[in-house]
Amino acid sequence: MVKVVSLSNEAYEKLKSMKFEKSFSEVIKDLIENKRKEKKDIMEFAGIWESDKWDEIKKQIYKDRKKFKLRDFKW
Repeated sequence: MVKVVSLSNEAYEKLKSMKFEKSFSEVIKDLIENKRKEKKDIMEFAGIWESDKWDEIKKQIYKDRKKFKLRDFKW
């Protein structure tokens, strides 16, 4: 099935410059696939901090929480 898509002249020229021997559809599919590969699963970062660094961060979080004050809100 074929669909019509409108592009700005600038977008068209950029897409055309990437085309070479490929079709526009192939270029767009490649771009989408590459973008998906860039995304990382959050679980890849589990345990990435060294324990001593985490202790420093945790101390700073608790220190900042003690400084925080709620403002009164009146209707």
